[in-house]
Order: sequence, then C-alpha cells, then structure tokens
Amino acid sequence: MKKELAKTYDPKDIEDRLYEKWINKKYFHAVVDKEKKPFTIVIPPPNITGQLHMGHALDNSLQDILIRFKRMQGFNTLWQPGTDHASIATEVKIIEELKKQGIDKVDIGREGFLERAWEWKEEYGGKIISQLKKLGASCDWDRERFTLDEGCSEAVTEVFLKLYKQGYIYKGSRIINWCPECKTSISEAEVEHEEKAGHFWHIKYPIVGGGFVEIATTRPETMLGDTAVAVHPEDERYKSLVGKNVILPLMNKEIPIISDYYVDKDFGTGVVKITPAHDPNDFEVGKRHDLSEINIMNDDATINSNGGKYEGLDRYEARKAIVKELEELGLLVEVEDHSHNVGMHDRCNTTVEPLIKQQWFVKMDELIKPAIEAVKTGEIEFIPERFDKTYFNWTDNIRDWCISRQLWWGHRIPAYYCDACGEIIVSKEEPSRCPVCGSTDLRQDEDTLDTWFSSALWPFSTLGWPMDTKELDYFYPTDVLVTGYDIIFFWVVRMVFSGYAHMGKKPFSKVLIHGLIRDSQGRKMSKSLGNGVDPLDIIEQYGADALRFTLVTGNSPGNDMRFYIERVEASRNFANKVWNASRFIMMNLEKAKVGAEIDKKLLTLADKWILDKANNLVKDVTNNMEEFELGIAVAKIYDFVWEEFCDWYIEMVKPRLYSETDETKEAALWTLNHVLVTSLKLLHPYMPFITEEIFCTLQEMLGVYEAESIMISDWPVYDTAYLYGNEAEAVETIKLAVKGIRNVRTEMNVPPSRKATVIVVSESEKIRNIFTESKVFFGTLAYSNEVIIQADKDGVHKDAVSAVIPGAVIYMPFTDLIDIDKEIERLEKEKKKLEGELKRVNGMLSNKNFISKAPEEKLSEERAKLDKYTGMMDQVTERLDNLSRR
Repeated sequence: MKKELAKTYDPKDIEDRLYEKWINKKYFHAVVDKEKKPFTIVIPPPNITGQLHMGHALDNSLQDILIRFKRMQGFNTLWQPGTDHASIATEVKIIEELKKQGIDKVDIGREGFLERAWEWKEEYGGKIISQLKKLGASCDWDRERFTLDEGCSEAVTEVFLKLYKQGYIYKGSRIINWCPECKTSISEAEVEHEEKAGHFWHIKYPIVGGGFVEIATTRPETMLGDTAVAVHPEDERYKSLVGKNVILPLMNKEIPIISDYYVDKDFGTGVVKITPAHDPNDFEVGKRHDLSEINIMNDDATINSNGGKYEGLDRYEARKAIVKELEELGLLVEVEDHSHNVGMHDRCNTTVEPLIKQQWFVKMDELIKPAIEAVKTGEIEFIPERFDKTYFNWTDNIRDWCISRQLWWGHRIPAYYCDACGEIIVSKEEPSRCPVCGSTDLRQDEDTLDTWFSSALWPFSTLGWPMDTKELDYFYPTDVLVTGYDIIFFWVVRMVFSGYAHMGKKPFSKVLIHGLIRDSQGRKMSKSLGNGVDPLDIIEQYGADALRFTLVTGNSPGNDMRFYIERVEASRNFANKVWNASRFIMMNLEKAKVGAEIDKKLLTLADKWILDKANNLVKDVTNNMEEFELGIAVAKIYDFVWEEFCDWYIEMVKPRLYSETDETKEAALWTLNHVLVTSLKLLHPYMPFITEEIFCTLQEMLGVYEAESIMISDWPVYDTAYLYGNEAEAVETIKLAVKGIRNVRTEMNVPPSRKATVIVVSESEKIRNIFTESKVFFGTLAYSNEVIIQADKDGVHKDAVSAVIPGAVIYMPFTDLIDIDKEIERLEKEKKKLEGELKRVNGMLSNKNFISKAPEEKLSEERAKLDKYTGMMDQVTERLDNLSRR
C-alpha cells in the first residue's frame, strides 16, 4: 500500500485491486461462530441468462450496504449468493442458439439438449456474478449456489415428495397461462400486461322459446367453448330467464342461463358468456355450477376438433371468420372500440392464452395460512408497512399453484407412469417396477418444475437443507430479504409458506421493498424504448462508488426513482471532494506526530463543535440504518462531510495548521484525523472502494493500524465524551455571522481578495467571548484583515454596512469594501455602454418600417432587450447616486 494518495482520484486505479484483496483475504467469508450473533441475507438469485441492469444494481447495493454495516458492527455476516437456472429464459436462449445452427431441439433429444444447456451455463452463467463483483458486492462467494446444483436439486425432490405424500401436490385440470409459441405453461411473473387497442363484439344469443340476450366479448373465438351464459341473481331484468336455455350461435346447441354473483350487473348488458376452459373466472363459475369444460384450442392456439368447422384455423383467423358469420346471421349487434390489458409472454412476446390443462398443482388453501398469520402478527415485517396490503391481496385470493412446465431445462418432476395399469408413482429414485401391477414398463413425467418452486426454498436449501447442517442451525432464519415490489407474490409469499412448511420457522424477519429504476422522464427502462442504462458503462466511466451512491441517495423504500446522469456526476464530485480533503489532511498529518488520544484541554471551540457534530451524526446515521432509512442516512453523511467538515471545519483550522507556534495545532490535527476516520467508516457501506483506499493509506502513513481493512474495523458508536452542546451552539453563531458577511459582500460584488475590518457589536458578554475565542478562524472565513469586538457602536462609521444575527450586529466600513472613485469610474463606463444599447433598441422600435416588416419573434426579442437594459440602467443610476452622496 502506498503511503500517500494519488494526486487525483481514479476509480480504475483502485476498484479491481481492492476487490481482489478482499477476496484473497476472505473478508466476505462466514463461518459458524457461536460467540458472535449472525446476520444473514440471501441474494435474490439472478438468472444465469441475466445481464446486470439498474434494478440488479439497486437491489444488490442495498443488500451490500446492510451487510457491510452489520459486519462493522461485529455481527457474523453471511450474504449468501447464487444464481437461478431460469428454466424458460435459458431454454429460449439455447433454442435460439440451436436455430442459428439449423438445429431443432427435438432433433437432438432431451439428453442432447441438456448437455448443450449445461455447456451454455458453464460458458455464460457466471457473467452476472462477475458483474456483481464489479459493483463491490461482498457476498460469500465460497458458498455460491445454483438452483440446479446437487444440493438444491435434492431439496426440490424432497419437498415434492413430502407435499405429494401430504396431499398438497396433485395432478389435475385447471386454468393456466399457456404460451402457444413456447408451448408451455408459464407463471404470472412471466406475463407482461400491455395496454392494447381491441374491440368489444356485441353478440345476440337466441333464447329458446323466443327473444335474445346480448353479451359482449373481447375474444369471440372462445364462444365455441361456451357452456352457459350468466346473470346476477339480483338483476330484476333477467330473473325470469334463469333456468332457461339459449342457442349458442354457430355451434347450434343449447346452453343454460345461470345466475352467479360473479356477474357485474351494472357493466354492459349484465349478461356474460361463460367459457370454463378459457377464462380463470369462468372456470370458477363452472365449478360452482357443474358446467362442462370444453377446450377449443390446440397447444399452438389453432382451433381443435371441438371448434367444429373452424378446426385448424389460427385463433385470430377463426376470430375473423366467426365475426363475419355472426354478421351474416344478423347476430352481431355492434363492434365497439376498446383498449384493454393483454397478457404477453415476456420471453417471446406472444399473447398468452388461458387454457384448461392437465398439470401438476400445489394445493394452497392450508399451506398459505401460516404465511398470512406471520405478517398479521408482525413476525415478518414489510418495510414500508404499506406493502402488507399487496401481500394480503395475493394471499387472500390465492389459487392453487401450477408447478409443471413443458420444458426440458429444470428440475424434472419425480413422477413415473405405469403404462400397464395407469398408476402414478412419485419417487426420489426411478422405480424398477410398478408397485401395483409389477410392470417394468415405466416412464418418467416429461415436465419440469416451475423455476419459482426451487427459488421458494432458497433461504434454507442454500444452507444445506434437507441435511441438518450447522450452517442451517446457525444462519437460519435469515434476517432481511431485499427485493422489488414486483415479485412479492411470485417469490416472497412462496418463500414464506415454504419456510413454515419445511422448517417450521419464518425464512426472514424483515422484507425491505424497493421500487423500480425509471429513466429521467419517469418511463420504465426497456429494450423497446431504448432507454436502458447499462450499470457497467456507468461503473467504467464514473466508478462503482458513484453509481452505488447515486442509487441510494435517490431511493426511498418502496418508491420508484428516476435515474439522471447528472446525479452520477454529482456523486463522482462528492468522491473527489472526499479524496481531496483526505489528501489535504494527510499532507498535514505527515508533517506531525499525532497520538491516539489528545489532551482535551487543547481542544478549541471549533474542534469541540465538529466533534459534537460527528458524534451526533454517528447516532443519527446508525439509527437511520437500523430502521432501513438508507437514503436518509447517506444524505446526512453527505451534508456533514461536504458542508460541515470540508467547507467549514477544514477552513476553520487552516490558520492553526499553517502556524508553527499555535499550541492547539496538535489538537487540530488529532481532530481532523478522528473526524476523517469516523466519516470514512460511516460512508464505507455506501462507497466501499474509496473509503478503503483512504483508510488503509492513512493507517500506513501514520503507522497506526486499527484493522487490515475498513470493512472489518469497528463501526463508530455514540460517545457521551464528545457532547459539546454549548460549544457547538457557539460555532453556529460564528457561522451565521460569516454567512451574513458573505451575503453582504456578494450583493456588493466584493471579491474575496479584498479584505475589510469587521466590527462585532454585542451587548452580550457571552457572544463577545464567542467571537474573541474564535477570532483567528473567524477573521479568515470572513475575509477580514482585522476583527474588533465591542459592546457598543462607538467608533463605527455611519457609512458602515451591516449584517444582523441574533444577539449581535456585524459592521464593515464601506470604504474597506469599495474603492469609491474606481467604482464610480466603472459604473460611468457601464452607464455609457447601456446608453448606447438603449439608443439602438429605441431607434429600432420607433422605426415604423422595421416594425411593419420584422417578424413577431424579432420584435419580441428587441422589446425584451429594452426591458432588460432599462432595468440595468435604473440600477446603475441608483448606485451612482448613492456613491456620489458619500
């Protein structure tokens, strides 16, 4: 380590070097230590297909801040890392690669495909991990896990068998989200709802015996699978029709008119078509009324044999043909324009089709109960608390979870079918024969499990479950989960119920929710808009510390934030400020010997003020961070370092540093060192690289070693020995006076180089004493060549300008601030220049020829100039009059 900081701060010179040091020194690695209290976070595992985006950068910065904070507080911290196999995302990627080579996945078979998939994972799967390292993530990389590794796979199989034996996992037909392009069921997390222009087709259904009812639908092709029409039980218009039948147009079959509270009697005509096989709400209505379920689509969204003469048509072709025929039959009432949300598969951008399918499901009604109770009782706490409502919105309306996917990459369902007798055998190992009929003609289920099935087990599978490991006993339950509000249901709810179902304990105590990163216009970052910002580009240009600092300063729990490059530049400027201030302090420390302690009698008013400020900052920041108010905490650190420490205290002590005789110089140096180290420690969780470089260089230079690294040094603690309330109040008085003086000088355009006598007048002996004790640095900050302190106005010239503060008035002789003759000369020149401009503008605006021909834009421009120059002339004239009277 160098004994001095480089002249300029360059993140490229330090970040990779320091991260390699941290890795080699095993600072991130956690081992079970019963003497220390654990603090555990499990990383939301990024997809192996993933590329670090701003959402990842925010999510992992927040986690790293908490881990570094707790590590410095003395906790035994484990940040458990890993990646998700992301079944559908990965499979899509590999299929795309195969297509480039002219290969269909069916051609190489399941085993050949999986071989390619593992090769792809080895080549590309670690990319996002290396990107997280660039961000400074202090995960325990020795414990990195993968949702398809041997241990996690064993946990998945164990849970499937357990839930199956308990009757919670079953195979049955229910409505699921189906992607006709990928030909698999998909989760709600993989469905993106887009606002699209569509239509309401109003159709007449003939009533048996005469008359019609009118329904409206956005998907007329699904009417081929209608098995009822429904009205509200309390809708007087249709009470007499309940129990009768209608003729289903085009299919020419009778279906019943039923009543159900699902119907909104105030929407449209109050009559709805019921298609149990193609709508989740209709499916539930169908169950209540024992309606048949008619699936009219093949897996590729073409119409099947249940669609009669429309068989073989694509769903949209069928729609056109159906609408045309309804119109010909006189059954199409009207076509109404209608914008509505359409579910799109996020991987292939195909419209998702709700279909009834034979799939594997988890029965949720009992499993969810402990998860609901945990949040209700406060055993698990959401931050902010308002996300309880989002959580309960899902848990209170939960449906059985479809866990099977028609994919090859993933955990294959451990179920085997006997073709001889139809028995289903769920087993950890492949059975040799059927336990019912003895047949050896067995085949394994082709489907894999939903990716969320394995990630639901992440908090305990990563710690060794189902084995009873010492890590599981020590680090579980984990402490905090950090995640976005968009996956509360898909991941958080499932982890909670899984924790109680398999561990008998909550998976974590707190859930810190953050929002989305949007662009500067408030739009969601997306490929289609081309408005995404690559975090790695920001790191390359400004450094990881600047990016992290920006993301956290603009963030408050649960809220979206806008990303502005100007904020990154401001963060980089702050890093430069810290670096340069540290260099200045170290240059002065290098010339003197500073002990670990100081005789407090040598501390001046300014020293005690900054020590009091720093002490209170420690208390406030620690409290904020304990309450997960990370943005508030870092804003306080920023304000303190930039304003109080750099702009005020360092300027206050410069006269003492430059003096060879000041007996308080040692106290100034000790205070600078103490406050710098405290500030670096508070800042470290947010800006780990720059704080490490400065801390270690400072220790090397002084030859005093608290710790090998700032990350394993002690977090600052509030100390009553540094309570200097009276002294702090006194310096605030000085600051008010300095600000007042600077404001007056700014208004009078007095340059800092022009010094003036400053006369402090106060009847209060206490205030006079404050200024007497602070005379040295007050004079410097106030651009004064002499400071006079007195109880009355005796000797103060009547022309003196003043600044008023509580309990005192600060005077400065006018002639000290302004050379009257030179100022009059300057103003006369300015007046002459303005007279010329006014003459020109007035001449143009009084010229009728100009006014008639000039465009309005030019006229407006000249009128604006007239107003501006007139105002400036008034000010110059007034100033000349005032000076002439002196």
